[in-house]
Formats: sequence, C-alpha cells, structure tokens
Amino acid sequence: MGATSVLGIESSCDETSAAVVTNGTEVLSNVVSSQAAQHSRFGGVVPELASRKHLEALMPVVDEALAAAGASFDDIDAVAVTQGPGLLGCLMIGLASAKALCVALDKPLIAVNHLHAHAAAATIEREMELPFIALVVSGGHTSLYLINSLTDLEVLGTTRDDAAGEAFDQGAKALGLGYPGGAEVDRLAKQGNSEKIRFPRPLADTDTLWFSFSGLKTALVYRIEKQGAPTGEELNDVCAGYQEAIVDSLIDKSLLAVRKTGVKNFAITGGVACNSRLREKAADVFGREGVHLTIPSPSLCTDNAAMIASLGFHLFKEGRTAPPDIAAFSTSRVKIKRGEARF
Repeated sequence: MGATSVLGIESSCDETSAAVVTNGTEVLSNVVSSQAAQHSRFGGVVPELASRKHLEALMPVVDEALAAAGASFDDIDAVAVTQGPGLLGCLMIGLASAKALCVALDKPLIAVNHLHAHAAAATIEREMELPFIALVVSGGHTSLYLINSLTDLEVLGTTRDDAAGEAFDQGAKALGLGYPGGAEVDRLAKQGNSEKIRFPRPLADTDTLWFSFSGLKTALVYRIEKQGAPTGEELNDVCAGYQEAIVDSLIDKSLLAVRKTGVKNFAITGGVACNSRLREKAADVFGREGVHLTIPSPSLCTDNAAMIASLGFHLFKEGRTAPPDIAAFSTSRVKIKRGEARF
C-alpha cells in the first residue's frame, strides 16, 4: 500500500477535533476546538451544551484541518470517526457527520474505539516494540491494556469506580478550584510538599490490576469537612499530597502489570498523562526498573483526532470498514469474568 491519508473526526466529549494523518504516523494536521470555557461556569461538562457546540464547530474544524494539511477531500482515502465510548449525543454528531461525508465523497468509513485510539497514540511519534502495555488514564477512564498489535487489545485491569481524571476534577471542585481541575491541582502541587499531608492509596496492598479512586476522593472531602477548606500554603500541600496519591496508585499498578506479564515496553496515554508529576515520577521509577517508557506529547494525550486517524489507518489496512448503519456507544465494551476484564 502506498501513501494512505485518513481524515479523523473526534467528538466524544467536549472537544471537537479533526486531523489528517498519512500512513498512521505522519500528522499533517490536528485541529482541536475546546469547549472548556463554555463548561467552566458549570464546573463540568454539560452534555446537551457539548452536543450543540460540536454541531456548530465540526465542519469548520474539518475544513481547517484539510487546509492546514494542504489537502482536499480528493486526497482523503478514508474517514475515521470515534464510535465510542463517550457522551452519546456528542458521539452521534461526529458519527453522523462522518457518515454523510463518506456517502457524499464515496469514501470508506472507519469506526474507532476512543480508548483503543488513546493506547495506539503512543506509536504516532515513535515506534513501539510489540507487545507493549498501555495505561490509558483520562477524565472518564483508567485502564491497563496489553497491546499485542495495534488492532488487538486486551484489558488487564480497569477502575472499579472513579477514574483518575474524575478524582482530580472532583477533588479540585471540593477544594473550590476552577475547571478543569486537574491542571489547577497540578499547578498548586508544584508549590507544595507532598509528604506533609498523606492520603490513602486504594488497593495498594492487593495483587490486583484494578484501580479505585472513590475512597481517595472521600478522604479529601472528609478532611475538608473536619478541618475546613485549606488556603495558602496548606492548599498547596493538600494538592501535592492528593496528587501524589493518585500518581502512586497509577504507577504501582502499572509496575505490577509489568511484573505479571513480563512485558517491558510501556506507554502512558490519555489526558491525565499531561500531568507533570505523573510524567516526572513515571520516568524516574520506570527507568530504575528497566522498563522502556513512552509518553506522547501532550497534544496527543488529550482528546484529539490524530489518534483516531492513526488507528483508523491500521484498521483500514486490515479492511475493517464500518457499515452505514453503525451506531455510537456510550460505555466501554468490557466484559468482566472471574476478576479479569477483556474486550
């Protein structure tokens, strides 16, 4: 197969994105229109508002992505779009638009799993030796995957309750910080001492690859109720201690996955992979353990269409096109059996 260009469309939550990627790794454009400002006054994403904003932004973003890539629709070989998981109304906007483009242009449609695309994003900027383990950690998901090939993924463990990104954002909300809260916790934590105030590490003493963050969030809320909302230096220390507990939980379970599988190639992706402490501590700990760690650039960690187009290319190579009646799905298709999770 020669050069193959894929137009990617992403609309799973509150960011409208379109990208043009050639041969899975050459990112010609990756345009993201964020709705953070619109949702900040509500302290979180409002699904109906997000859907309306996607409807307004999607085709202008597609046009911008094509222009930035110096391409036209004639140069596109396939259209890849996020099928799920995500907010159903938001997904339907992207999926309907992609279907319409494919019908109008007579192009094949590629349906992409959002979480799988996050995992595969680790291979866009650098080549990853297979198999590798991916920790996909974001606002709605925290999971460990064994990547046997870019289109063959096995779930090793996921969260039993809240995702790490939820713990960051809801913890920030309890502390009276702005939205999105994860970035604000990260900023304040840099000025604090993570050893002054210690928070629990749920499931730390268990031999499981599952995560849990609801107890950690509850511990923060109880502390605020008993001692009042922290301010000044104390707020920095609380943020540092709270962040350290989340980061430790992610790294400890990740290393456990490495030991259980024997796979020494590891990637951390998803929006929370932008967290400076996670990037710093993971590089240090994994380096000492002899694990080859890859963390994509922040623009490829947050929700973006380049990862959709990239994985779409690999699915297209295998002939895995989608029928025109394919529907969006809102929740992760994970089946649980005997304590294990698998697609």
